[in-house]
Amino acid sequence: MHSKLRLAIVGLGLVGKRHAEAVALVPDVELVAVVDPNESGQDAAIGMGVPCFETIGAMLESVGPDGVILATPTLLHVEQAMTCIEHKCPVLVEKPIGVSALEAHALVQMANNRDIPLLVGHHRRHNPLIRKARQAIDDGLIGDVRAVQGTCWFYKPDHYFDAASWRKREGAGPVSVNLVHDIDLIRYLCGEVSAVQAVAAPSARGFENEDVASALLEFKNGAIGTISVSDSVVAPWSWEFTSRENPNYPPIPESCYLIGGSEGSLSVPDLRVWTHQDRQQDWWTPLSATTLTRDASDPLVNQVAHFRDVILRKAPPLVSGSEGLRTLQVIEAIQVSAQQRVRLEIQDITASALGTYRTVV
Repeated sequence: MHSKLRLAIVGLGLVGKRHAEAVALVPDVELVAVVDPNESGQDAAIGMGVPCFETIGAMLESVGPDGVILATPTLLHVEQAMTCIEHKCPVLVEKPIGVSALEAHALVQMANNRDIPLLVGHHRRHNPLIRKARQAIDDGLIGDVRAVQGTCWFYKPDHYFDAASWRKREGAGPVSVNLVHDIDLIRYLCGEVSAVQAVAAPSARGFENEDVASALLEFKNGAIGTISVSDSVVAPWSWEFTSRENPNYPPIPESCYLIGGSEGSLSVPDLRVWTHQDRQQDWWTPLSATTLTRDASDPLVNQVAHFRDVILRKAPPLVSGSEGLRTLQVIEAIQVSAQQRVRLEIQDITASALGTYRTVV
């Protein structure tokens, strides 16, 4: 019996290194191995004092960790996660869970059938401010959610793409890489998305993917949403700038989500609740704002601690494989809708593997 829960990380890029830092801060957890075929990853593993393997299979056979964190390119997620599950090893896979909803569905089914914990790295749900926002909505502070606006605008420098050529390829644009986080939070806060209609523009830098896209979201509860993403726009309105979550981004006192309800509205991440005086829903009545208080802690550290508790069967997953799959369905629908310029209704993938969307002309 080991005194600490033993975790391995696959992929020591930007995100993998942040996971390693988080593991080091969680009690009763230790990093015991890394998988990375690149020299930079191997050098980083040496600095951490852990062995580095070139393949995930070799690491699982040699080390036998209690859990694995996958921080690799999306194309590898499903295959690598399945390898972990075959070895009966719980896995936390970075977002998005896979390239397509159908392949991700096969992974989720495999994990469920074998009763192996499968978590998806939508770490923003582990941020205390998101927990506070969800509580405010659940407590009825803004009434019924009727509308939401989301903005995800920033400018990624050229060297970001040069450092990893896969970021220039089809399927690795800001819809898949960045908007997936925002869609997951909007689902978590506002409800399930039932249909989307989207548009996208090709990369102005000549890459294979889009660099700006917008979508109209229809929710099962009757709410309507709009969301826009770009990695080629200079602007302050994104989670990265406004949440103060990652110290690598300069903090800006703005918000990136506006959630409108029948009795008030909520802006996130500044957590300001706007209501009419005396709760009179009347546009002639003055509005006032209250800023909600919340705790502050690193969501990546919280996520590792949660992964520990799930592995030990002390807690159910906050973002299960099924949750990651539902978010991927919305992202995939946005991509297909933008390509075909049609409205798509999102089907329940668990009900049929024949198709996950229905085109509505």
